[in-house]
Amino acid sequence: MREQLQTVQAAVGAIFEEIAGNKIPMSFDNDAVAVQAVREGVAICDRSHWGVIRVTDDDRIRFLHNQSTNDFQILKPGQGCDTVFVSSTARTIDLATAYVTEDAVLLIVSPNRRQYLIDWLDRYIFFADRVQLEDITGETTIFSLLGTKSDEILAKLGVSSIISHPYASHQLVQLKDIEIRVAVGSGLATPGYTLIVPADKAAIVWNHLVETGAVPLGDRVWEQLRIEQGRPVPDKELTEDYNPLEAGLWQTISFNKGCYIGQETIARLNTYKGVKQHLWGIRLNAPAAPGSIITVGEEKVGILTSYTDTDEGSFGLGYIRTKAGGVGLQVKVGEVTGEVVDVPFLTRSAD
Repeated sequence: MREQLQTVQAAVGAIFEEIAGNKIPMSFDNDAVAVQAVREGVAICDRSHWGVIRVTDDDRIRFLHNQSTNDFQILKPGQGCDTVFVSSTARTIDLATAYVTEDAVLLIVSPNRRQYLIDWLDRYIFFADRVQLEDITGETTIFSLLGTKSDEILAKLGVSSIISHPYASHQLVQLKDIEIRVAVGSGLATPGYTLIVPADKAAIVWNHLVETGAVPLGDRVWEQLRIEQGRPVPDKELTEDYNPLEAGLWQTISFNKGCYIGQETIARLNTYKGVKQHLWGIRLNAPAAPGSIITVGEEKVGILTSYTDTDEGSFGLGYIRTKAGGVGLQVKVGEVTGEVVDVPFLTRSAD
């Protein structure tokens, strides 16, 4: 089913790479144009290699409420949230987006965490639990609309009823007689929408969005934007070395709900101001490799987790010890100098 979509993408310049068994459009040979579209217009990114897990049966809300950081009990059909799955010691497994429907919860999960999360969640389904997990990644395609003019695209398509709704609100709409789910939020800090499309209709929807004015954007630009904006990802910023508070994911955590996996550790860190390091953006004067040690003077204060080239120069993400400082701190990353800056995706407290 993906072949039709890839054919139409190739026709507009897609350059593909295979990563973990997925053929991904890394670029449309238009990276600078795509970045500009995000800032001043609208771009479309194919995220069909991301995982989609459908959670069903009577105990689905209670189950997810008990397995992740956000409050599922307050959500009604048509609403959603970002949430973090953590270990018993509050180490991060994945940042996911959940959409609650009338009869299921759809989880959008990172590409390299799909099977891991299904196996991990399955371990916590006990005999009396009425919970079913289903990997529907192959049946669906995810597109992200990103940019300041995303609302205009939806209006042109006649699906504007979702505009101005809260983050993660979602609706089923008809687009060219195809039923798709449109959700508020692009997956990054950039304004936009997430579209969940039947895989066998993805090529039609993609073509229609491009014809309406969305500029194709490859995974290489997505990676640049997610680093510039500070979205943490597994195996880089989200690992067993860090917890969600250190990763700046306070907005995904409910401090009012009852017990869940990792809750005691997170509550203790919050209560006693025990967050010893934070994830920050770092403007660099030259390229630096992830894994480079961050120092202030002769003191090691952190580590670089991600790096990208941007039109404004070199940029990275890294964890820095809380006591070392924050915005404006001058650091060395390996042999490269840099300055700590804030990034829009992350929050620094529950307030």
